[in-house]
Amino acid sequence: MLRFLARRSLGAIVILILISAITFFLFFALPAEPARLACGKNCDPTSLAMINKNLGLDQPVPVQYWKFMVGIVAGRDFAVGHCDAPCFGYSFVSQEPVWSTIVDRFPTTLSLAVGGAAVFLVCGIGIGMIAAWRRGTWIDKFFSSLSLLGASMQIYFVGVLALAWFVSGLGIMDQPAYYPFTENPAKWFSGMLLPWVVLSLIFMANYSRMTRSQMVEQLQEDHVRTARAKGLSSRTVFFRYAWRGAIAPIVTIFGIDLGSLLGGAMVTEYTFTLHGIGRLAVESVQLTDLPMLMGVMLVSSAAIVVFNILVDAAYAFIDPRVRLA
Repeated sequence: MLRFLARRSLGAIVILILISAITFFLFFALPAEPARLACGKNCDPTSLAMINKNLGLDQPVPVQYWKFMVGIVAGRDFAVGHCDAPCFGYSFVSQEPVWSTIVDRFPTTLSLAVGGAAVFLVCGIGIGMIAAWRRGTWIDKFFSSLSLLGASMQIYFVGVLALAWFVSGLGIMDQPAYYPFTENPAKWFSGMLLPWVVLSLIFMANYSRMTRSQMVEQLQEDHVRTARAKGLSSRTVFFRYAWRGAIAPIVTIFGIDLGSLLGGAMVTEYTFTLHGIGRLAVESVQLTDLPMLMGVMLVSSAAIVVFNILVDAAYAFIDPRVRLA
């Protein structure tokens, strides 16, 4: 298992390097000039040359990429000062260190992702198990129809309706905003509650349908039928035998979804005006801010890759066959 995880980790590093290289070189293929964006409207040639030198843009692109990658590990010196590792450079637009900006924005995305994931995982799996337990009844049909309706919804549509009804109309919920958990847990919860609910509605539908289909499939397996033939109770067969076989695909999808959410839930953050990683990524693309875009891309990619590795490790505890292999 350790050897397998070591191979996956090395593969993850290679993937991140390829992502950074492709993003970096594609950016410089664009016709826009980064230094001119940082210089502003009233820019003279002297100021433009100074910005190019300060940001290292006067060097060949391969040299810039090499220094960028070295700066992530060992830090980097700029004309404006030293940038400690992990150094992703300075924003072309705000002139602020990229890493500090990402660190400031990350708690918002972390709160949104973890809170929303807790809601849609518990509720989605619960609804799916109830539907599978009562398969063929009106309860199964009701939850299946509800899941289909939820999967058809879009966050930007449901989010706007939720803001209009519960915040502006009825006034029973606070305006969504991020407050540090350590400063005021109650305001943190109330400020993130509506985004959690809206985000979970979409994912909850997918998880409930997936759980139901996996449970129904597992209930037809030979080992489950054997457990029934031995006289075990339906509850024991359902939770001890069928559920254990059904959870593996759910864990896989959950790892990918959580990694993607930690990389930035762009639509949700924009809908509820939350300043997280996803909103920062969109702003970086709009402003052609390469250092900020590179930093967000690598952090988002690292989150997805890390959670994929954790999912592989979790398989060893869920499925003994993987452990033996």
